[in-house]
Parts: sequence; C-alpha cells; structure tokens
Amino acid sequence: MNYEILCAKVIAIARLTGNFIRKESMNFDATAIEFKGLNDLVSYVDKNAEKQLVRNLTKLLPGAGFITEEKTVDRKGSTYNWIIDPLDGTTNFIHGIPTYAISIALYEEAKPVIGVVYEINRGEMFYTFKGGQAFLNNKPIAVSSRTRLADCLLATGFPYYQFDKQLQYMELLAEMMRSCHGLRRIGAAAVDLAYVACGRFDAFFEYNLNSWDVAAGAYLVQQAGGHILNFEGGDEFIEKREILASNALLDEELLLLMQKHFK
Repeated sequence: MNYEILCAKVIAIARLTGNFIRKESMNFDATAIEFKGLNDLVSYVDKNAEKQLVRNLTKLLPGAGFITEEKTVDRKGSTYNWIIDPLDGTTNFIHGIPTYAISIALYEEAKPVIGVVYEINRGEMFYTFKGGQAFLNNKPIAVSSRTRLADCLLATGFPYYQFDKQLQYMELLAEMMRSCHGLRRIGAAAVDLAYVACGRFDAFFEYNLNSWDVAAGAYLVQQAGGHILNFEGGDEFIEKREILASNALLDEELLLLMQKHFK
C-alpha cells in the first residue's frame, strides 16, 4: 500500500468535512445539543460530520473498520481500522471558541500508519504516514529541542469525569505551574498533540482520554521525533487512558512529577 497517496486522499476528505463544520459554525443553534454524560456534549454537527467522514473513508478502504466518538457506525476491521473524532473540541465549538479539529488515524494490525489532524479555523493540516515525516501544510515539522522544564510551555486538559482523582490532578498542576514556563489548556487534545509535534508546546499530559482523542495526534508526535508514554513511562497510553507527549528530552523530569502524584 502507498501510504503517502492514501494520506493525501484522507487530507482531502478532512478538508471537505472541515468546510461543512465551518459553515455550520456560522449558524449553529447552541440549544440543539445533547448530553452523553456529565460535561460530555454532542451536537448534530458532530454526528453529521462523522457520517460524512465514515462514508468517504469507506470508499478508500471498503473492508476497514471504524472506532468513532459518536458511534454512528459499528464495524471492526480484521486488518485496517479508522479511529476518528469528527469534532475534537465540541464544547469549544458550541460556545463559539474557534479552536477545534478533525482527527483521523488509520491503524494497520494495531499499529498507526496514517495520522491527520485538521485545525479547521486556522487552516492548519497536520499529517503523517508510515515511511514519511510529520508535516504541517506540506512543510516538515519536528518537536522542540528544549531540555529544561523551566524553559518549556506545557499543555494539559481537565477531565470531565472520574473526579476521584481531581485533588491529585490539581496538586500535579500546581507543581507543574511552578516548574515550567507556562501551562495551557486549549480544550482539544488533538490540537494539543499537533502543537507538540510542531514544537509550539514542549509537552502535553492528560488522563481519561479515549482512543479517538489521541490516536492521530500521538502518531504525529512520534513521527516528529517525540515520545508518547503513559504516566508510568510505558507505551500503553490508549489502554491506560493516560498520555504524556513530549519532545523526548523531558521524559525523566516529567515522569518524576507524574509518578509523584499518580501512583
């Protein structure tokens, strides 16, 4: 399979769905939302965008399965599986905050081979494919080269459930704030990870994320020279639902902080 050609087709599909989301944002009815759970919102835009992505991606690989946030399709592929979030940053979208993205990953035999994150309103297309580099709008990108946490800008997210860990998370944030140059919370994990991949952020950490939140962005970070770990330093970040993305030069410092607060 030519992953570069396939990735180019995925990019075109992401742009098409991005156009739909952008148009809907101009006339969005904020009352037309549903609650999947506590602080977990979904709109008709999420669902329609996902259906559009599934329809077009199916044409590329008819036998592939899908793991999707809105579960508009339930199909497991034997070799290939798409992992997609049609609108990462739904809460931002609903409130008119223009930071959200489409996240598309393709896994082959449980390994990533394509990752695409499209930050719609900035027109920034982050992408990578097996055998290639990581790119932003056709230009190669790489993680940062900072080695001291004190010089670094980090990103995180706030979990919207499992609040039994809230206290230790707040303690971790407090120590992070004292240890780094700054801490940001964008509200879209796919964007956070893409920003680590291109060196805007030096690291990103969060827990309780799902595969569709992180699959594409994590592959971008890895292909851009960074590391993706769980809070124990292992590789099972999707299974553990803990992700620590870094430029690969900060792992030791960051893991010490993670393990101090998350045991």
